[in-house]
Amino acid sequence: MLRNGLYIIATPIGNLQDITPRSIEVLNEVNVVACEDTRVSKKLFSLLGISLHKRFITYEDHTERETAQKIIDIINAGEAVALISDAGSPLISDPGYKLVRQCREQDVYVTALPGACAVITALQLSGLPTNRFMFAGFIPNKDKARQELFTELAPINTTLIFYETAPRLLKTLTQAKEIFACREIAVMRELTKLYEETVCGSFDEVIENFTNNEPKGEFVLVVAPSNESQKALTLEDIRPQLMSRLQQTSLKTAVKEICEQYNMNKNDVYAFALELKDELSAR
Repeated sequence: MLRNGLYIIATPIGNLQDITPRSIEVLNEVNVVACEDTRVSKKLFSLLGISLHKRFITYEDHTERETAQKIIDIINAGEAVALISDAGSPLISDPGYKLVRQCREQDVYVTALPGACAVITALQLSGLPTNRFMFAGFIPNKDKARQELFTELAPINTTLIFYETAPRLLKTLTQAKEIFACREIAVMRELTKLYEETVCGSFDEVIENFTNNEPKGEFVLVVAPSNESQKALTLEDIRPQLMSRLQQTSLKTAVKEICEQYNMNKNDVYAFALELKDELSAR
């Protein structure tokens, strides 16, 4: 018999066989399931042969705090509650950490049953450094917010991982190319599914691939650290990036950002920026 508490359970990200026997056993035993979408979860349970004779509770961002206490009250009444997401490991770009925090604060038992996770699967397939990485979640859909995110992360010398949707993929890759320049990138889609695909190379190569092949499915982008894939850059190499920054911000800020991002000599970049500024003015 299960101990009353919260059981954080990973579900398959594609291939149904990726769920662990332990997870299936616990999901069969719990009487209450907290999930993103009850319809999706019930369909998954049916496919996995897990009993549907349970209480399903919707657990979403905008009602997280109220629902969290409701779940804790259910646990304190003697129940075991499973927390699952539509696919993959709960809390990874999904709500849940507030629930875990409240459980800790109120001395409620919490445990996690590991399993499928798109972040880790993509990192393993990317062929890029795995010793240090940062998951940055879903990429914003607004141009300005996207630019700000990429600019903020560019100086961090680690492998970067993002989630993106098919309709925005090419626009995101094009904008990311301006910031990450000569770094390698690996783009994965439909992980563990029939049409799983990994496309690796330069930004130009990956953009060309998805220009010729319409993006479909769910995507994970993995960008190499700057010191792993970036050659010794010349001023001409950073011309597009510097030109873009000069059109968006002051000369001083543009130079500062470029020097931090590419570890280049400030005086050289400043002199080059003045030349580019003159070019822009002459247009």
